[in-house]
Amino acid sequence: MPPREIKLKRVYDARDDDDGLRILVERLWPRGLTKTDVAADHWVKDVAPTPELRKWFSHQAERWDEFQRRYHAELANNETAVGSLQQLCDDHSVTFLFAAKDIERNSAVALRDFLLLAPR
Repeated sequence: MPPREIKLKRVYDARDDDDGLRILVERLWPRGLTKTDVAADHWVKDVAPTPELRKWFSHQAERWDEFQRRYHAELANNETAVGSLQQLCDDHSVTFLFAAKDIERNSAVALRDFLLLAPR
């Protein structure tokens, strides 16, 4: 099986022809956007960090490593939702959509890294 490619994109950026399946990976709907604006094929909020973890992280760069560790632990205990998402990633070219301003340290990055390391 070829390695997965999971692209990442801010939900506020324009749709591209090479996005493939667009998957919103946020628990909360992005502020100020309509369904048409987002143009997501799927919204998989069940794989997003818990509200408690999201609030604790609060996009503070110094908490990034610990956030990833805690979030990966949540994902490891969320087999049903993660398995469904893995299937989508195996069957399609995908782009994870996220709302965070920090494009290097956000839950979509941590989710992608978790899936790329997960056995298939």
